[in-house]
Amino acid sequence: MAGAAGRLTKLAEEVLGTPLPVRIRAWDRSEAGPPGAPTLVFRNRRALRRLLFKPGELGLARAWVAGDVDVDGDLYEALDLLAGLIWERGSAAPKPARAAVLRALARPEVRAAGKELLSLAGLPVPPAPPAEEARPRRGPLHSLLRDRQAISHHYDVGNDFYALVLGPSMVYSCAYWESPDGTLEDAQRAKLDLICRKLGLTEGQRLLDVGCGWGSMVLHAAREYGVRAVGITLSEEQATFARKRIADAGLADRVEIRVQDYREIADGPFDAISSIGMAEHVGRAQYAEYAGLLHALLKPGGRLLNHQIARRPLADEETYRVDEFIDRYVFPDGELAPVGRTAGQLEEAGFEVRDVEAIREHYALTLRQWVANLEAHWTEAVRLTSPGRARVWRLYMAASALSFERNRIGVNQVLAVRTPDSGAAGMPLRARDWRD
Repeated sequence: MAGAAGRLTKLAEEVLGTPLPVRIRAWDRSEAGPPGAPTLVFRNRRALRRLLFKPGELGLARAWVAGDVDVDGDLYEALDLLAGLIWERGSAAPKPARAAVLRALARPEVRAAGKELLSLAGLPVPPAPPAEEARPRRGPLHSLLRDRQAISHHYDVGNDFYALVLGPSMVYSCAYWESPDGTLEDAQRAKLDLICRKLGLTEGQRLLDVGCGWGSMVLHAAREYGVRAVGITLSEEQATFARKRIADAGLADRVEIRVQDYREIADGPFDAISSIGMAEHVGRAQYAEYAGLLHALLKPGGRLLNHQIARRPLADEETYRVDEFIDRYVFPDGELAPVGRTAGQLEEAGFEVRDVEAIREHYALTLRQWVANLEAHWTEAVRLTSPGRARVWRLYMAASALSFERNRIGVNQVLAVRTPDSGAAGMPLRARDWRD
């Protein structure tokens, strides 16, 4: 294998213990790997330094965000091929680590290539992480201060940027598709209406939307079902956008948007609560408190719709670790739980779980549409944020779409009731009719 690409391929295969499924193209224009496969392009020597100092997912992510590494060919195909090496290696397979790289470089058969690679890499110090990486966070995990910082990192990227990605609905959660040929707007409207029907909303009721985003749920519920609604978010930018939407719709007398943590709500009770794509930010240590507070905020007979991404359960739950790329660049401090644990903790808080609907395939369709929107408006997205930020969103959404398609993660709508002592939950006799 000639050139830097050949040496990179040799080292990678020694560390991983398996042939690379993608081609490599290096800064010296050399190439190696299976013909016709997507090509991982190393644009400069800094990309090599990133991988030597942080082998595996984080080093590759930093190189991608910085523009040191790119993909020539279909991004989904490249990520699918790399998933088995980076994200889906079994527990018995060693994870790429700097120690593994150094051991490989010590082997006689790769020593010569290794010396050349170290020479090519240049300065023996790690490059600084891209500016888009979350800075060290202050305060204990999931404290009020730290959660505000984490939410700001993800959501205060700019409303105009999100409008390019999400489209006119401004809904940042899994849509509900009639068919893959439908439109994103129709699918998001169907999702919001499904939630309203599951909650059994009627005119005059009081709804709390926890993690209201840009106000789409409270706007739909107030306009279509006549409720009075409170939406809470930790993002100042989201709140400003949502308030304008509500004022423009003439609903300011029925909908209130607050910049507030769910732990700070003191004006219950509510007839219904929706939590759509927010509980992933709560964290394992805080989930029991989250469930208990929502239970206390509901009237007896009130319903909760908890829409939440779930991961597959592990044989040893103590081995769960947050994905490094997601934690550093996308959702700082976010944590996923199996749907069984979520349902169990809701019941432990006093809820009666009445329905669980898994809509994993719907999120894959949603994410692919978001990626298509981003790619179609790429120049504008870069102008509104930064090249690195746009690359973060493209990678995380494309990789997430594949994770839903491969059943690595799922998403579920859990409908729960604060059932009165009388046992009369006010639910329909036939499931999924949603009205009593």
